[in-house]
Amino acid sequence: MASEEETIRRLAVELRILEGTADALQTRINLVTAALTELRIANATLEGLEKEGDGASLFIPIGGGSYVKAKLESAEKVIVGMGAGVATERTIKEAKENLGSRVAELEKTRETLMQQLSQVLEKIEDGRSKFQDLTKKVRERERAKPVRETSRRP
Repeated sequence: MASEEETIRRLAVELRILEGTADALQTRINLVTAALTELRIANATLEGLEKEGDGASLFIPIGGGSYVKAKLESAEKVIVGMGAGVATERTIKEAKENLGSRVAELEKTRETLMQQLSQVLEKIEDGRSKFQDLTKKVRERERAKPVRETSRRP
């Protein structure tokens, strides 16, 4: 019986750890998804720029739902962030290729994270099932015990 109680405690700890892991994986998936969305928007913007000519009027988002009106000086080159605060000038074609490879890399990362999350969720479900079975067994055993009478004190 003591070993069942130890097993229940161990399972409870394992479940808490697994739930923390699942939360962390979900947070990472959300971050990767946000980055993918941003890259796809950037790619769509580049595709729109390809169709515009020099001098085209544009509205540039500055945040908070606000925009500034600007004129496109050149539709041939753009500045592309390379990471770690580094940016470089590229042709639109090169920029789209760069974005495409980053999107592919992030999609692989997201897929890996989703597989890991699925495995952790499976372990959580198995652990919960074992936990419920053991607690039910212990409760039934406790109910089956005869009730001891206590002596009355005068």
